[in-house]
Amino acid sequence: MKYLLIGITILYTTFSFSQTTEQGYFFGGFESNSQWLLYDKGLNFEQPDDAFRANNYLQLSYAYKNFTAGVQYESYLPDALLGYSTAFSNGNGVATYYINYKNEKVDVTGGYFYDQFGSGLIFRSWEERQLGINNAIKGVRIKYNPTNYLDFTALYGQQRIGFELSEGVLQGFDANIDISQGLSIESIDIKMGASYVGRYQDVGAQLELPSNVNVVGGRLDVVKGNFYGGLEVASKSKDALFFEGQLVSPKLYDGTALQLNVGYGQKGLGINGTFRRLENFNFFADRQAAGNQFNDQVVNYLPGLTKQQDYLLTNIYVYNPQPALVIENAEQRAGELGGQIDLYYSIKKGSPLGGKYGTKIAANFAYFGGLDAEYNIDNRFYKAKFLGSGARYFRDVNMEVKKKWSKTFSTVFTYQNVFIDKSIALGGFLGTQGEIRSNVGVVEGTYKLDAGKSIRAVGQHLWTKQDQKNWMAFVLEYNFNSNWAVYAYDNWNYRALGYDGEDSQTHYYSLGGSYTKGTSRVSMNYGRQRGGLICVGGVCRFVPESNGVSATVNIAF
Repeated sequence: MKYLLIGITILYTTFSFSQTTEQGYFFGGFESNSQWLLYDKGLNFEQPDDAFRANNYLQLSYAYKNFTAGVQYESYLPDALLGYSTAFSNGNGVATYYINYKNEKVDVTGGYFYDQFGSGLIFRSWEERQLGINNAIKGVRIKYNPTNYLDFTALYGQQRIGFELSEGVLQGFDANIDISQGLSIESIDIKMGASYVGRYQDVGAQLELPSNVNVVGGRLDVVKGNFYGGLEVASKSKDALFFEGQLVSPKLYDGTALQLNVGYGQKGLGINGTFRRLENFNFFADRQAAGNQFNDQVVNYLPGLTKQQDYLLTNIYVYNPQPALVIENAEQRAGELGGQIDLYYSIKKGSPLGGKYGTKIAANFAYFGGLDAEYNIDNRFYKAKFLGSGARYFRDVNMEVKKKWSKTFSTVFTYQNVFIDKSIALGGFLGTQGEIRSNVGVVEGTYKLDAGKSIRAVGQHLWTKQDQKNWMAFVLEYNFNSNWAVYAYDNWNYRALGYDGEDSQTHYYSLGGSYTKGTSRVSMNYGRQRGGLICVGGVCRFVPESNGVSATVNIAF
């Protein structure tokens, strides 16, 4: 707790400088996420030696004319939050810093920076604190815009791993051209892009592995009226297979990726479709990082292309992408193939189904499976079809209906039907543990009271004959005004259909509240954490079961 108080003191001391002056201005933010872990007999959770844990971030930047400089101080004392990478454990100090110069044509950054080429299929450096991801690049980046329809980016550096740097060195180049802008075409928007990312890693003389692994990609985006489409393809040069630091096969394999997006939109109607094929397309700043569960040293961005759910029970069985090549006796896979379709429709106000305020309907279908491939384990050989019927990994069919009944009352009804390979949900070799099939129903209601007050209630139920059987969940949230809010929920695994007795029932409960004022927010809660995958934007990490008190402070200035 003392580290939290020190951070807040530093923050408010700095805050007084966040004013525009002739010399420039300061801006930044402070975030603290802490927990006190408690013994829980019901979860068989032992209190660790470092019962108190905290992730603290203080970011401060200064802007003067065309220059901006910044630093981020991070503290993970006495240890990082449960489930975070050991690269952050006991860390404390300046984590990132940068200086940037920018005018209308040139943008130059030295130090740590974040960037993305295209959709991120071959390169993305980013920070997501909830997942414990920060793969900023330390080096130099230059952006050049010679015209309003042409831009280039070049970068060089090493990726961040906690408070250290990757062994591999990255270099990249990205180019984009707006053809319609350049040729003054108004009837259609056409944009093209090309990217390159290379990794140099010294392997010494003992292993016959490539020092350089290169990835190249190209993309095309077209918008015509209410229609749009985008295609991105990429190819990775040959590299060996590693898993959790161990050389699996010295034989070299290349990789490919393809992503297609199409859609149509008009008032009251939207249709979006995404298709993706990945073959041996995981890419790390250090090849030995392949297979790590913390997303450490990931160079490219491969999120799960499924609907991002908002409820307790719809988030139990979520899809985690499978881009890797594995040729083992226990498991063979070469990547993934699949996609999703989204449909959005608004029923008009005043119609029989729309009512006075209208009705919004959203439907989603997502499917992902393995590549249809043949494997020769003895020779470490495989051959995959471009299209085909491989092992089924995940399928999700869901529908959501939002209805406003009056100025003060609205509801949301959600149904979800999921199939998932048990090993994706729980870990292990794919195709060896069977499957999980579940159905989830959700009813949510929000009632607005006077003076900014509101109450929100959610009832949920999950049915399945596999895994941990049935679940029931309830959420109650009350907002006193725009500043104060409290909530309580119980995520109850009552394990019906074959399980008897109190010992088979587990409650994952939580009580908490928050206070928000301007750009500042403080929250606190007590309760149990259900173990499993937690996902943000389609990227997931595993969190273990636990019990404790958590607090969060967010301040921006």
